[in-house]
Amino acid sequence: MRIAQIAPLTEAVPPTLYGGTERVISWLTEELVDMGHDVTLFASGDSVTRARLEAVWPRALRLDGRVRDGNALHMMMIEQVYRRAHEFDVLHFHLDYYPFSLMSRQPTPFITTLHGRLDLPEHQPLFQTFDTPALVSISDAQRQPIARANWARTIHHGLPPTLVQPLPAQPAYLAFLGRIAPEKRADRAIRIAQACKLPLKIAAKVDAVDQEYFEAEIEPMLAWPGVEFIGEIGDADKSAFLSGAAALLVPIDWPEPFGLVMIEAMAAGTPVIAYRQGSVSEVVEDGVTGFIVQDEEQAVQAVARLGELSRPAIRSRFLARFSVRRMAEQYVELYREMLEGAPRDPQQLDGACGSMLNVA
Repeated sequence: MRIAQIAPLTEAVPPTLYGGTERVISWLTEELVDMGHDVTLFASGDSVTRARLEAVWPRALRLDGRVRDGNALHMMMIEQVYRRAHEFDVLHFHLDYYPFSLMSRQPTPFITTLHGRLDLPEHQPLFQTFDTPALVSISDAQRQPIARANWARTIHHGLPPTLVQPLPAQPAYLAFLGRIAPEKRADRAIRIAQACKLPLKIAAKVDAVDQEYFEAEIEPMLAWPGVEFIGEIGDADKSAFLSGAAALLVPIDWPEPFGLVMIEAMAAGTPVIAYRQGSVSEVVEDGVTGFIVQDEEQAVQAVARLGELSRPAIRSRFLARFSVRRMAEQYVELYREMLEGAPRDPQQLDGACGSMLNVA
């Protein structure tokens, strides 16, 4: 099958450090190549892939200080894909709603995986207007705010089994991994660790938009006893970081669409203690791969129960539920369904576009 993967230009594929969406795109692309498909990746020129790379811009926008308007480059990329759409059997976008209008006016089947939150008030009229593009959610919870959108499938993320693995270690601390932001609630993680009288290691990036929040709310707490701020880490460091943790704390305060850090922890055999928000109840099996809690008090109680969980069993559940091969196979099944249902008559295509544009 000739498949085009179209990635954001913000980060390379895979990203050097943080970048959840681009990491998933990389894993999917490489697995599709392993499965024998002819894959073309539209991405930044510093991406690394065994697929055919179409470099839309030389360097990831996050690292290219010359670029002030990333939207211009993304619009250029969509136009390039549009002009070459006939070369592919299916187009797989990871650009939110940006391709909807143009790509609905051509016959090659396309799908869009939505990787972010969908609960903002402007999303309702947007997805009522663009009601024909096929959408993939990364959790059932993610789609709830726009339940009537044209959902084709929920496909949970998966990652390579060798990417994060259990290492011999004596778990000695609690861990926080990912990003410092108000919705991620590192402050809760610090208070939970303090209540448990356990060290906390924080491996997280601070985006420019969150720098003020970090300095005002989190940085003063880093001086508390046992709190260690490591900063941003890459995949090569995660096996050791997570294997040494008694549990990963995910005390989120937002509708998390998926939460890669949770399955990364499971890959290392590390339990997850997460607040019941967004996708958490779909990812964490309460009492098996971790504990789902409502508040800091329950999180402290969950830490006391970590001895009830089996780290080898957590790794086994990861392999059964969240491998990259499972994810790729589900996408290929969807691609084939899209091909079987693709319009062959140009008038049929025109009608589909018309229904999209004539929403009351």
